[in-house]
Amino acid sequence: MSALLDRNPKAPGAGTAADIVRSARRRTSRRLGTVIAALGAAVVVLFTVNILLGTYTVTIPDFFRILGGEQLQGATYIVMESKLPRAVIGTMVGAAFGIAGSIFQTMLRNPLASPDIIGISYGASASAVVAIIVFGAAGTSVSLAALAGALLVALAIYLLARRGGAAGYRLILVGIGFAAVLQAIVTFLMTRTDARTATQALVWLNGSLNPASWDRAVVLAGALLVLLPAVAVLARQLRGLELGDDAAAGLGLRVEASRLGLLITGVALAAVATAAAGPISFVAFLSGPIAHRLLRGRHSLAASALVGAVIVLAADFAGANLVPGISLPVGVVTGALGAPFLLWLLVTSNRVGRGG
Repeated sequence: MSALLDRNPKAPGAGTAADIVRSARRRTSRRLGTVIAALGAAVVVLFTVNILLGTYTVTIPDFFRILGGEQLQGATYIVMESKLPRAVIGTMVGAAFGIAGSIFQTMLRNPLASPDIIGISYGASASAVVAIIVFGAAGTSVSLAALAGALLVALAIYLLARRGGAAGYRLILVGIGFAAVLQAIVTFLMTRTDARTATQALVWLNGSLNPASWDRAVVLAGALLVLLPAVAVLARQLRGLELGDDAAAGLGLRVEASRLGLLITGVALAAVATAAAGPISFVAFLSGPIAHRLLRGRHSLAASALVGAVIVLAADFAGANLVPGISLPVGVVTGALGAPFLLWLLVTSNRVGRGG
C-alpha cells in the first residue's frame, strides 16, 4: 500500500508539509500579482480619464500632439498647466497617503491607526490654519507650515505614548486626544477671523488639487524619491511588527527602533502629501483595509499605494464633474466615502469583540 502511495502523488497524504506551504505561497503570489496588475491598470485608466475627459475634453491624438510640443489654442495650456499636473499630483498624493496609512495600521495592528484618525493630519491642518490666519501666509509657506506641524505633532504623540513602550493602543489614544485639541484650535481660529480668510483656510482644510502645479509636483516627487527607498528597506521590520512585539523581538528585531523608523517614514509620507494637497480625508484610512480585503488578509504597501491613487483620482474626477457647474474639493468626496466606512468598521469590530 505504501508503495502505491509513493507512486501516486495525487493520493491523500502524499504531499509533504513543505509542498503544501509552497503551493500556498504560489497561490498568494499569483493573487498579489493579479491584484497589483488590476490596480495599476485602474490607476492608468483613471489618470487618462482625468486628463482627457471632464468639462474640457481632449482627444487622444491631440494629447500626444501636445506632449510632442505642439501648441493647440487653449488645449495646450489646459492640459499642461492644469489637467496633467493635477493628475500627477493626485496619483503621488494618493500613493503617499495609502502607504502611510498602511504602515500605521500594520505596525500598530489596528485599522483605526491612520494619520487622519490619530492626529497627524490635524497637526498639519492646525499649523496651516495658524499660518494663514495669524501670519497671513499663502502658497508654499502654508505647505511648509503644514509639513512642520505634522512632524511636530507626530513627535509629541510618540514621546507621550513611549512611556513603557509605544504600544499600539496607547499611541492611538494619545493621537485621538491630540486630534480633539487641534480640531478645537482650528475651530476657534476660524471663528476669530474675517470671512475671506476663513474661506481661504476652509478650502485648504478640505483638501484640494486645485492649486496643483509643476513646482509642487517636482517637490513631491523629490520627497517620494527619498522616502520610498526607505519604505522598501523598512518593509521587513513592518512584517515582523505585524506579528506582535514579542514575536518581533524573538525574530531578532529591535522593536522600538524599528517602530520609530517606521513612524518617522509614515509621518513624512503623510506630511508631504498633506503639504501638497491639504489633508484629504480618509484616503490613508481607507487604502490599507481595502487592499487587505482584495488580497484576502495579506498586507501589501504597493497595493495600498495603488488603492490610494485610485481613490484620489476617482474622487477628484467625481468632485469636478458630478454636479454640473460646481467643482467639489477632492477631500469632500473622500470624506463622504470614508465616514460610512468608518462607522461600518466600528460596528463590525465590536461584533467580533475587538472593540472600537
